[in-house]
Amino acid sequence: MKKMKPFLTFFLFFSVLLRHFFFVQCMREAKASGDIIIGGLFPIHEGVGRKSVNDPWTCNRLSVGRLAQSLVLVHAVEEINKNRVLGNITLGYHIVDSCGDVTTALKNTQSFMKANKISIAVTRQLNLENIPQISYGATSGLLSDKTRFPSFMRTVPEDDHQAKAIVKILKDHNWTWVGVVTTDGEYGRYALERLRYHATKDNICFAYTAILPEFFANERLEESINSTIKSIVEHRNVKVIISFAKVNHMMYVFNGVLEDPRGREKVWLASDNWSQSTNALNTKTWNLSYVGTVFGITLKSGNTFKFVQFLHSLRNETHKNNPFLEEFLKDDKEKGIGELINMTYPYSVFSIELAVTAIAQAVKDLCIRQKCNISTLQPKEFRKALRNATFTMDGKTYEFDDNGDVNSGYDVILWKETSPSVIDMNNFVGHYDIEKSELKFSRKQDLYNLTQVIISKCSNSCQPGQIKKSADGQPSCCYQCESCPTNYFSNITDSTECYQCDSNFSYSKAGASRCKDKEVQYFKYGDVYHIVLLVFTGLGALLTLVVGIIFVANWRTPVVRSSVGPVSILLLTSLFFTFGSVVLFGGEPNPLQCQARHVLFGLSFTLSVSCILVRSFKIVLAMEFNPDTKHILKKLYKPYLIIPACMAGQVIICTLWLIYEPPKEEWKAIEMNRLHYCHEKSKLAFGLLLGYIGFLALICLVVAFKGRKLPECYNEAKFITFSMLIYFIAWIIFGPVYVKLSDKNMFLPAVEMVVILISAYGILFCQFFTKCYIILFKREANTEKAFRKEIRNYSEKDRGGIKNFAFSMDSLSKKEPSDSLSDQKSSVHPTMSMLSSHSLSNPKSNLLCPCGWPLIETNQAYDGPIAVTPHPSHPRPNHLLIGPRRAPSRRHGRERKQKESTRRVVFQGNDESAILTGDERLVP
Repeated sequence: MKKMKPFLTFFLFFSVLLRHFFFVQCMREAKASGDIIIGGLFPIHEGVGRKSVNDPWTCNRLSVGRLAQSLVLVHAVEEINKNRVLGNITLGYHIVDSCGDVTTALKNTQSFMKANKISIAVTRQLNLENIPQISYGATSGLLSDKTRFPSFMRTVPEDDHQAKAIVKILKDHNWTWVGVVTTDGEYGRYALERLRYHATKDNICFAYTAILPEFFANERLEESINSTIKSIVEHRNVKVIISFAKVNHMMYVFNGVLEDPRGREKVWLASDNWSQSTNALNTKTWNLSYVGTVFGITLKSGNTFKFVQFLHSLRNETHKNNPFLEEFLKDDKEKGIGELINMTYPYSVFSIELAVTAIAQAVKDLCIRQKCNISTLQPKEFRKALRNATFTMDGKTYEFDDNGDVNSGYDVILWKETSPSVIDMNNFVGHYDIEKSELKFSRKQDLYNLTQVIISKCSNSCQPGQIKKSADGQPSCCYQCESCPTNYFSNITDSTECYQCDSNFSYSKAGASRCKDKEVQYFKYGDVYHIVLLVFTGLGALLTLVVGIIFVANWRTPVVRSSVGPVSILLLTSLFFTFGSVVLFGGEPNPLQCQARHVLFGLSFTLSVSCILVRSFKIVLAMEFNPDTKHILKKLYKPYLIIPACMAGQVIICTLWLIYEPPKEEWKAIEMNRLHYCHEKSKLAFGLLLGYIGFLALICLVVAFKGRKLPECYNEAKFITFSMLIYFIAWIIFGPVYVKLSDKNMFLPAVEMVVILISAYGILFCQFFTKCYIILFKREANTEKAFRKEIRNYSEKDRGGIKNFAFSMDSLSKKEPSDSLSDQKSSVHPTMSMLSSHSLSNPKSNLLCPCGWPLIETNQAYDGPIAVTPHPSHPRPNHLLIGPRRAPSRRHGRERKQKESTRRVVFQGNDESAILTGDERLVP
């Protein structure tokens, strides 16, 4: 490495000329001495030219803005030296002019107008000696490649971030159909490629892309500009145009576009190439109202106050060390300073000052904290320190990232017309944060009031509840709108897909913008049907209690005794709990309720049927005339053992059900509702529960049906038959309804409630209401005297029965002893004398047995207790022998054993015959 003097040259932007491609005359430079020299390479002139072929090349077209930028470097260096930031170490500068030309830049300068070819060429030269380079304006993404450009750094972001910021603006305003104008250079191509990449991800489409030649000397420039103008004015639905063109390109484009009314009042998104350039629009011909709205993306801006003060101080100074400034101010210093102030761009102030601050921090890290030897300091060593430096400006800390970039972000400006010919291009309205990828507007509402009426889309927006469907061969931004199907929704405008509702909790109709919560359904207490059923339930329970009270209050009356009082009370108790179980079928289900309702119903109703079964068995005993069979049945007839035995079967079924697969509360989604219901889980257990009750009820029905034609004075068989028929009809109807509505309708519990109520009311009415009617309103019939009279009346009839539904001889109290045998006969067997007299006085009556003998035989040759036995020759139920104990048969002379004590006579009957059978305590 070549040794240097007590200063090391660092090139801010592009410097160092190693080869001469051609000679540019009048190379001038601005210098200031220092321990460390910062080389400033600025395009103070915008081009080179010569008057003739033999004349030398010279720089022309002085740029006031670029001159102002070179002065920012001067001011920043002087501020650091004045504030002794580096102690005894001073900074100097060496500014040269690139003249905006690549060849000239390689000789003595480098340009800043996004001419990245210049940056790349010069950077490669600087890499040969590891000289670090910091750019305040080169934004090409290629320069982030540290393998190819290890010495390059910059205080501005690369163009990929600018493309992201532009897409954020488009997306924020929902502009999806845009035009793009760019240049055919490295900057233009790279910006277009990155913009297309990010726009595609956000479904933003390019209606057209106009590419202009990079250089104005190109013969196709005019043709390209005219083609661009044509694309802009003919795409009338494209209201937004993005431009990466240069300032002079935009001047020609605006002049052509604004002449056609179709090209006016559009939205322009300006890149940092021309967003703050006053030359882009000829304000003498056109004002901003013709253009429309201009958004600008610019590099982060700094505070220009101190620099403007520095420019004012130039009035009193000579500028021999700065020939560029001296030439500019020589004619009119006040006017020149005013122009410099007007052409001061805040972004350049920030970027240049930040670069100088970074260099100063690196010097401090190397030479103050570590005591370096400036005379031997190597560029590679300084480059490393610069890459690792952390520096602060305006209260914020910055550092170079792995690519050598400082991602300071972008400012968003909005052109504002302050007068017909003056446009404020420093009207900052937002900022784009690179690290957060976040766009923020400072006056968002004011901005939206201006831009919300602007629509730039290929197709009209699809409303919430619709999705976009692109046609084949068309860009994704050109689409048709289709409604979301049932149970799907879209809640944003221009949605690309419909989202499915959670079918368990929500639903939606076709074309819905949101899912609605499904209404929870169950058989609510407030439902009118539920209220009606609860009223009937309460009424049934109340009537059951009233009947119970009536029976207890009349416990020793014939009607209650004939009904077997204890069994009747047990039956009423079971009916009360059956009515109580109905309540558990309504309301919102819970685990305890689901398990208890069928179990309580099953056990209580099984008890009811068991009690009726006991009473049905008594009818069998009353009808049975075979002594052997009767003897066996009497032994088996144990009411208070039969009932628990019947209950045991149901208890086993319910217990196994609750242990292995108990009912549970469940949810079921049904269209627009959520059904909350109790699920039996085990259909088998539920079927066994009902089937067991049905089996017992069937036995009751068969037995009672056989006795349906017995005398009505003693006959409960008809009422048992009616109650069981009501039960079977109700539950047979319930079966198909249950299968159809099972787990699908909140009214299924109501159906079960109705069936249970019908079954319970059927038993209550048939078994008790006739008895209560006699007890309450026919008291004269609820006596032993009336009871005997009814039986005597029946015995006089050969067919039919007495219209008394509640009597049996068992309802009579035991007869007191009598002195006379006739009294005993008439009291114990009040029908004997009547039957015998009827038979004797009417020997030709119809009371004849098919065998030829009278229907009823009497033997009056014997005195003593009377016995009634079947006829010994053929024990038919309608052919009886009446006589004293051990009475011989007139026909065969055989004796039949009778009981020692006098037995009570019980009459039962049907429509064909009268039956007399003896038993001590048989009660229906």
